[in-house]
Amino acid sequence: MGCLYAAHLRSSECNITLLMRKGTPQASLPLIIDRNGTRSEQQLPVVTPENQETISHLLVTTKAYDVHDAVASIVHLLCENSLIVIMVNGMGLAEQLSKDWPHLNLFFGTTTEGAYCISPQHIRHTGRGETRIGRQGQHEPPLWFDPWSRAMDSCLWDSNIEAAQWSKLAINCIINPLTAVHNCTNGELGQRRELMAHVATLCDEVSQITRAAGFAQIATALPQRVAGVIAGTARNRSSMLQDVEGGRRTEIDYITGFLLRVADQHGIDAPHNRALLKRIKSYKY
Repeated sequence: MGCLYAAHLRSSECNITLLMRKGTPQASLPLIIDRNGTRSEQQLPVVTPENQETISHLLVTTKAYDVHDAVASIVHLLCENSLIVIMVNGMGLAEQLSKDWPHLNLFFGTTTEGAYCISPQHIRHTGRGETRIGRQGQHEPPLWFDPWSRAMDSCLWDSNIEAAQWSKLAINCIINPLTAVHNCTNGELGQRRELMAHVATLCDEVSQITRAAGFAQIATALPQRVAGVIAGTARNRSSMLQDVEGGRRTEIDYITGFLLRVADQHGIDAPHNRALLKRIKSYKY
């Protein structure tokens, strides 16, 4: 996703630099985007934490469990005026980052854009979606948001970004672990009777927790939203399924794990979500 946004923002005449892992030798890299049968290529400058000056604007799109270490590796390059947008799956990072680095100027985003990596810096854009960026309670978008609104087909400032994050979290809690455990596409969750029953059970649990967390409208609409995502992404293999297949760590702690921490705060048991969390965490990586 980071490469996708880099390409869009660069096309909108923003100065974009790819921040790579320590030791990356290249001074620039080609960024290739395949979309609707066409290919675009841009050459973008590359820096690493040891040769970068102060960072004014930073977009973080790593796996959720890598965010803390990623920020720690470049925190010496951030100042009070640095603007940081965290756009990852799951929730719970705001508290962690603010606790360790209270001076950071944090914003959060969520998206339904579809993309996957073919090879390093080679991305296939599989579906256009909506991107929301904001900071809770900040109603007016800052000036730096203007290039985002121009670069993306649908990019909105959201003063209630926590609700947008929760809506995506609730859907991910149902689709991602089920597809990973049952080794199936998203669409199969709406086609196989036994999986449809699992979806309904999880919707009930997640809706109960969602309502207790203060998102009543999201809770009411959740079954319909989940059905729509399953149908609209029928051929997709969820990122959690791909991680399990590849023997990689999943983001379950920031998805179902976060949901269950909220459930504990409200005295909600949620046994089916707990069983899925245990199952996913049993996989070796």
